Amino acid sequence: MDLDVFVAAHRAEWDRLESLLRRSRRLTGAETEELVELYQRTATHLSLMRASAPDPVLTGRLTTLVARARSVVVGTRRATWRDAVSFFTAGFPAACYRTRHWWVPTALVFTAVVAALGWWIAENPEVRATMAAPEDLREMTRPGGAYESYYSSSPAAAFSAQVWTNNLQVAGMSLAFGALLGLPVLWVLLQNAVNVATGVGLMASADRLDVFLGLILPHGLLELTAVFVAGGVGLRLGWTVIDPGPRPRLAALAQEGRAAIGMAIGLLVVLLISGVIEGFVTPSGLPTWARITIGVVAELAFLTYVFVLGRRAVAAGETGDMAAADREDEAPVAA
Repeated sequence: MDLDVFVAAHRAEWDRLESLLRRSRRLTGAETEELVELYQRTATHLSLMRASAPDPVLTGRLTTLVARARSVVVGTRRATWRDAVSFFTAGFPAACYRTRHWWVPTALVFTAVVAALGWWIAENPEVRATMAAPEDLREMTRPGGAYESYYSSSPAAAFSAQVWTNNLQVAGMSLAFGALLGLPVLWVLLQNAVNVATGVGLMASADRLDVFLGLILPHGLLELTAVFVAGGVGLRLGWTVIDPGPRPRLAALAQEGRAAIGMAIGLLVVLLISGVIEGFVTPSGLPTWARITIGVVAELAFLTYVFVLGRRAVAAGETGDMAAADREDEAPVAA
């Protein structure tokens, strides 16, 4: 695209649209129709600019024009409780279901890495010796040691808030840094895999793996699933940078980014539930089987929510993106 020629051909239309917007409350019927037509044209121009000649100054002006014109043409819409209900019954589960091909393999690879690293640590005393002194390791893994006392180290409510905040940071980093080709997401996932594997390996070496699993499974199933979903979405966002498909790269990133933001809100609630379980159920006096059962029920409920409700929502056309009425107009692209 020759930017100078493009600007010269359409500048008068943009100036006219800006003039109409300045007196949008005093337009005649014909001028209102003209404003709508110019708004549609300018939205197309903006889409073409983003795809072919991303000049930041001109793109900024057209973005502002389109946003102002849109508010005049379609009006502003306030979010209502129906939007929240629609998000949690359709948008969020649909977004999770659409990205299953990313986060399910992430979960499988993560589990395999944890199992391999845990076995390596448990079977090799020299590896454990590089982590800490033998007496320190015994203190960590003994009955009532650091691994067990961690879950009752603070009042339940405060502990739940703390782990919720920490898990939100992990999920948020996976979502926020996905656009960097997904590489930071892999690093975050690897760090978490090493942390879990270290606990598995050390407790297995002390013949107390059953105790460790009884402590981590009640909350860990749902918590790690939320991390897998965030990681999978981050990796999908990174792949969109590499291969946006038939969509312009910026438009593809905008769509996937909006869905990622929505998923962050949904995962906030999922991690809140896992945090409550970790704060109140994991350190409780309930039998191990009862605590694990609670964790399994929470996990199965989430998977049912995604693979039943989410599948239905996707079949009905839901994508997890914001409503079409709330998105800016884009020019059509070839399939």
